[in-house]
Amino acid sequence: MKQKLSPTAKRAKAIRDKKAAMTADRRAKKAENQVKRRKAIKEGKDIKGKDYDHKDRRFKSVKANRGNDGKGTKREGFSTKTMKKTSKSRNKSTRYKK
Repeated sequence: MKQKLSPTAKRAKAIRDKKAAMTADRRAKKAENQVKRRKAIKEGKDIKGKDYDHKDRRFKSVKANRGNDGKGTKREGFSTKTMKKTSKSRNKSTRYKK
């Protein structure tokens, strides 16, 4: 289901999403995913509707590949110190200023 966003919020989200998608980590995962999918298709595996899980290194359903295996994503890959830094930097954001 699509998010109900105002045109301004939609533009801002598109910019944020693009920036996140173009990080070195995401680009490496995307490249790895493409290689894995091509290889799996060549081997005759049915991967329709499945995503590659980079942590477990196997194909999972889209649903199963979300939320850190039922533990949520709040602490995934972050220490509490990093979380605090991230929160502070978000508060200093100028995107809401006119």
